[in-house]
Amino acid sequence: MNLIKYLVSNFFGPKMWMVFLLIICGLVEGTQSATMTSHQLQMEANAILNSGWWNTSDANFNISDRCHGHGIFCNDAGSIIAIKIDSDDSTYAAWEYDFKTRNLSTLNLACFKNLESLVLRKITLEGTISKEIGHLSKLTHLDLSANFLEGQLPPELWLLKNLTFLDLFNNRFKGEIPSSLGNLSKLTHLNMSYNNLEGQLPHSLGNLSKLTHLDLSANILKGQLPPSLANLSKLTHLDLSANFLKGQLPSELWLLKNLTFLDLSYNRFKGQIPSSLGNLKQLENLDISDNYIEGHIPFELGFLKNLSTLGLSNNIFKGEIPSSLGNLKQLQHLNISHNHVQGFIPFELVFLKNIITFDLSHNRLTDLDLSSNYLKGPVGNLNQLQLLNISHNNIQGSIPLELGFLRNIITLDLSHNRLNGNLPNFLTNLTQLDYLDISYNLLIGTLPSKFFPFNDNLFFMDLSHNLISGQIPSHIRGFHELNLSNNNLTGTIPQSLCNVYYVDISYNCLEGPIPNCLQVYTKNKGNNNLNGAIPQSLCNLSVMSFHQFHPWPTHKKNKKLKHIVIIVLPILIALILVFSLLICLYRHHNSTKKSQGNSTKTKNGDMFCIWNFDGKIAYDDIIKATEDFDMRYCIGTGAYGSVYKAQLPSGKVVALKKLHRYEAEVPSFDDSFRNEVRILSEIKHRHIVKLYGFCLHKRIMFLIYQYMEKGSLFSVLYDDVKVVEFKWRKRVNTIKGVAFAFSYLHHDCTAPIVHRDVSTSNILLNSEWQASVCDFGIARLLQYDSSNRTIVAGTIGYIAPELAYTMAVNEKCDVYSFGVVALETLVGRHPGDLLSSLQSTSTQSLKLCQVLDHRLPLPNNDIVIRDIIHAAVVAFACLNVNPRSRPTMKCVSQSFVTELPRLSIPFSEISVQQLMSEELKALFCIANP
Repeated sequence: MNLIKYLVSNFFGPKMWMVFLLIICGLVEGTQSATMTSHQLQMEANAILNSGWWNTSDANFNISDRCHGHGIFCNDAGSIIAIKIDSDDSTYAAWEYDFKTRNLSTLNLACFKNLESLVLRKITLEGTISKEIGHLSKLTHLDLSANFLEGQLPPELWLLKNLTFLDLFNNRFKGEIPSSLGNLSKLTHLNMSYNNLEGQLPHSLGNLSKLTHLDLSANILKGQLPPSLANLSKLTHLDLSANFLKGQLPSELWLLKNLTFLDLSYNRFKGQIPSSLGNLKQLENLDISDNYIEGHIPFELGFLKNLSTLGLSNNIFKGEIPSSLGNLKQLQHLNISHNHVQGFIPFELVFLKNIITFDLSHNRLTDLDLSSNYLKGPVGNLNQLQLLNISHNNIQGSIPLELGFLRNIITLDLSHNRLNGNLPNFLTNLTQLDYLDISYNLLIGTLPSKFFPFNDNLFFMDLSHNLISGQIPSHIRGFHELNLSNNNLTGTIPQSLCNVYYVDISYNCLEGPIPNCLQVYTKNKGNNNLNGAIPQSLCNLSVMSFHQFHPWPTHKKNKKLKHIVIIVLPILIALILVFSLLICLYRHHNSTKKSQGNSTKTKNGDMFCIWNFDGKIAYDDIIKATEDFDMRYCIGTGAYGSVYKAQLPSGKVVALKKLHRYEAEVPSFDDSFRNEVRILSEIKHRHIVKLYGFCLHKRIMFLIYQYMEKGSLFSVLYDDVKVVEFKWRKRVNTIKGVAFAFSYLHHDCTAPIVHRDVSTSNILLNSEWQASVCDFGIARLLQYDSSNRTIVAGTIGYIAPELAYTMAVNEKCDVYSFGVVALETLVGRHPGDLLSSLQSTSTQSLKLCQVLDHRLPLPNNDIVIRDIIHAAVVAFACLNVNPRSRPTMKCVSQSFVTELPRLSIPFSEISVQQLMSEELKALFCIANP
């Protein structure tokens, strides 16, 4: 030691002494760092080995060489900084991603201290996100999308202060969004869509000032939009669709001036569109469809010059379509269908040169005036248009000549209007046309021979329910489906109809021999297999063609064969019926034994079950009948799926409710689907829609229902054409049928069933105007030994008021909703304004005859008048604000089968206030419980 001091004091100065000490410290620190790095590498290696995710027995995998491929990336020191396993990435060999189930908990995340990027996408990953995720302090990119992760989001996510990208799309996370996510100040991309997240949007999201992409769609979020969202000034993509958000659209949205994508569809927003949205000049996609938005379509939307998609369908818009929409030169998709807009279709829309799809169907439009000389040129400029749908309006006049200029049109639907005149030849100029529907109009004249053949592309043509006369042209080919029914066609049936896969020429006055290729259906007994000449008296004969049909033997067969058939056929039919009955009973027994009915596998491996039907339908029959759910067979679209009409090989027509593919993968929608199967397989009532079967597979889900020809009660009440047929007696019978259905659900089932979503949209009408209740996706079995508390569900405007302050569900919630439906059926519109005005002194003397649907003449039949008064008294009794004062559905249904008393008060003198009196309720046997 003395020697060292001597050397230092004689050969080193004070400065050299300090340098010496620093060198010694550096050597010690380097040794410690090397030890720590080695320890870190060993921890990471052990975590990889113990996870079981990688095939360590494979010769290609070497744990010491883990940084080269295998989805693992390291820094220069060999420490793992990124893990990326993505089934859509072709850079990984099959052995590295073998589609086996992995659990996130088996990968010890706490061991990867240097991890900056973690991508585990679409690898059937299960489990929950553990709180250890908070140890990844260097993480900037986290993508766990398209897996089967569940549980709640851990609050420890806020510890990832360096995170810029967070994607949890399409999992099964539940619970509320942690407000602590607002601390991730560096976040630019946040996607938690297609989960089961609930609760309100946290105000703290407004702290994410660097956010450019926010997607929380397809969850169970509720409440109003927090004003703090206006702070996200850098946001370009905002998607909050398919939730339960409500309230008015905040005018502050205009502050998000960088938005290019805004989707608020499939929520419960109400009020009007703020005109300030016209300030979002960068917007390219705007979708506010499927809400309760009302008022006029703002003129200011015409200022959004970059807009390519505008969706406003399924709302309550009224007034005229603003001409300013003609300024949207970049617009490709415009959908204003299923609203109450009226008047002319503005001619400025013909200047939308880039438009591809144009849907104005299911409104109250009255004219399509394209005949002005200065418009003939512009209409021809719509050379990008592929879909034009103006069906279900009140458009009058002849089919405009200018439609013949739409040379690229593929789908043209002009049905359910009041178009008149002859069927124009110029439609054959539309050489790309694949789908043509002009049914339910007032067209006259004969079928132009130029229509047959039409062109090589036309697949579907429906000219039914018109006034077309004359003969069917003899040369017909090129169609897959041709519907000429319900016209005034005469003459013989041409043999060329055999060239059409499906043809309907029913309800005409045709005569002569029927070609052998055609299958005949008729309501007249004894004529089901008619093959000879059609008598003139059978003008309502249904004639359809299927290539697979083989006609019955004719009378030219020998008598011996005829006798054999007469003897053997009844015995054979009886055996088949007995055997079919045994199969149905067996399947039904299994369906009640298991949770969702017993599913049987077809040859293609899909889960498929049929009960209470003919038992011979296969999955392939459904696919074939709808041509793999082609949109031509779609008769309605809702929040979670579409409804298709299908004719099966047996001739039976059914309705198919199919979940959208992306929604079929969402657990909440999957649960709703299974719940509807479970409920409808266990109940049976003539006023509850029949469920014939279902298909359950993660790639496709659909339900097979009884087909209801008139559609929903909502669609009838808000269609000025259909509603005229919906006479007072039919309306009262509809109200009675619905009452009987809910009396059965509440009082005659083993466990009472609360529907929870009673609305006019969920009441279907058949061809005889008989009502059936449908859509049991959120129905609930009541258990009286539990709280029966749940999140609020249902349709705005029909939900019982007590659900605003309590989540307790009972039968009285359905009773209130039934009252709304009953009153809406009588007045022809939603009774919200009527109910809110009853407290006003100015309406104390309001008469019943003043509020009834003015589109029908007032009744003059004494029995019908008493029926209407009875239904109105029932409706107001069910709408009592106090649940305990509402009658039960059993009481309501029993009152409808009692003999109606005579009234001393003239119908014209009965006031709305009297309908709510205890005297009238007692008179009609509607007692409080």
